[in-house]
Amino acid sequence: MAVLAGIVGVAAAGAVGCQSDVLGSAGVAYTTGTTATARLEQADVHVGWLTCSGDSRPAAGATAAPGRGGVVSVDCRGETGDRERITVNGEVTRAVDGACVRGDLRARVEGRQVFHVSGLGDCATAPAPAYRPPTFTYRPPSYPPVGAQPAVTVTVTRTLWCQSDPNCLPVAGK
Repeated sequence: MAVLAGIVGVAAAGAVGCQSDVLGSAGVAYTTGTTATARLEQADVHVGWLTCSGDSRPAAGATAAPGRGGVVSVDCRGETGDRERITVNGEVTRAVDGACVRGDLRARVEGRQVFHVSGLGDCATAPAPAYRPPTFTYRPPSYPPVGAQPAVTVTVTRTLWCQSDPNCLPVAGK
């Protein structure tokens, strides 16, 4: 019974992980990094690199389903192309994978505030579809093409050994 409960729990966690509007710290960190980079670039800040981490916790007084109703504290660090220090931090209360984050976010470059917003990205945009590897169907070519004559070169090598024939003498090197 315990094994069955564990399997159901893993399946439920996997289903929540595939939903697009779920507050998982990794997804929020990724989406914050993506949308913050785009917003910084709009503000003429050339982002050299930006990496974000998230720490998820339940909302105050809430007992929500896993991944919902919580708050994710986001902390991003990076550099501009000119090696100036970038920080983006705040709290996210809603996220749509790859499309948007909502909450309270601040970005600074070398201590100068670039933006203080209640959201980044467009939550009305549908999240990007999940990656599906391409499927290939092999169809062998039909040879020869209709009406064409095959062009084949055949080389035949024949080795002769004729001990009983006096006119057939061995050749040097063979």
